[in-house]
Formats: sequence, C-alpha cells, structure tokens
Amino acid sequence: MVLFRVACRIVADEEAAEDLCQEAFFRLYEKNMVFPSPEEAKYWLIRVVKNAALNYAKRKDRERRAYQRAFREPGPTQETGEGLLLRRETQNEIQEALKKLPENLRIVLILKEYGELNYKEIGRTLGISEGNVKVRIFRARERLAGILTKDG
Repeated sequence: MVLFRVACRIVADEEAAEDLCQEAFFRLYEKNMVFPSPEEAKYWLIRVVKNAALNYAKRKDRERRAYQRAFREPGPTQETGEGLLLRRETQNEIQEALKKLPENLRIVLILKEYGELNYKEIGRTLGISEGNVKVRIFRARERLAGILTKDG
C-alpha cells in the first residue's frame, strides 16, 4: 500500500500508479533478487517505484505541454460544484507548490505525508541519515508554507 500511495502522489493517476507498482514487483521477480531481510526488499521497491514515478511524471508533463503547444488547447476544465471546485483548486495549488520544491525536499515530504513512512524508513529508502530526513522535512514544510503563502 505504501508503494501505491507514493506512486499515486507523484504521478496523480491511480491507474498509472498501479502499473508502476506492478512493474516494480515484476523487476524484483525478474531479477530474482535476494535481500538480507524483508525490510531491505521493501526499501528497494520504494526506491524503484519512486524513480519510475518521477520519470513517468516528467514524461507526462512534457507530453502535455507539447500537446497544448501543438493544438493550443487550454488545460483540463474543472467539474461543476463549488465544493469540488474548491477542493480541486486546493489540491492543484499544493501539487504546484510541491513541484516548486527542490527534488531532495519534495521526495522526503511525499514519502512522509503520502507514503506514511517514518523518519527511519525514509532514511533507509533514500540512503541518508534519520537526522538528515528530519532536517529536510522541516525545510520542505517551511518552503512549502512560504510558497503557498506567497502564491495564495
């Protein structure tokens, strides 16, 4: 479930997130990898899904921009309903603000808030110390708040 939440938050598409998770498990099976513990396998899978999701998101963004330039079409339209509109606008603002964060800060925040990993798990996933994770999350939250305050 952690893999899916991380992938879904990065790519913002449940079907794509499912495919990315499935591909990660397929890679694990295909390479017939052996890990010293189930925890090591978990962190390897999280890294694979994170990297695949980032690549997918970048590719989709490039495709969207190219499509809009080619056909000069506006972005996706909002659905009707004031509550739905406000919720989507807020989600979009947060997504855009997250994109403005440097990748090292964005990833720790995604793993913490959407992947629901603890500091130790994030550190093992990214290969950094638990203290470094805490610092990055603090900095990411501060920057995100600043971006949302400035843009809003």
